[in-house]
Amino acid sequence: MRVTTDLWVSALVRRVFSAGGFAAVVKRGATEAGAVFVLSRGRLGEVALYGPAPQTSYDSAKPDERFFTSLDARDDGSSFDARLEREKKFDPDIWVVEIEAGTVPVEELLSVKTE
Repeated sequence: MRVTTDLWVSALVRRVFSAGGFAAVVKRGATEAGAVFVLSRGRLGEVALYGPAPQTSYDSAKPDERFFTSLDARDDGSSFDARLEREKKFDPDIWVVEIEAGTVPVEELLSVKTE
């Protein structure tokens, strides 16, 4: 059984805070099964956007785990606002979580697929 998106996002926020970082839910989507996008801001100004990984990335041994893929990384995050607005128009049930991971790499907070 897969946990609800609401519970998963709450756990992510707690993991970020316990790692010495900061997290905020920018847009709250569907409680049960909304797609999650994570905007990661580094302390030096770099910004990266992570979104749901394609279905081909999922392993039948761990069907309930959420996987992410890096969608883009830049020194200026203003272009991500337009991308997230397009995603909201396509699917109004998305979640957007903004994090500053602190001393822990984002890859330790999210299951990021590099394929």
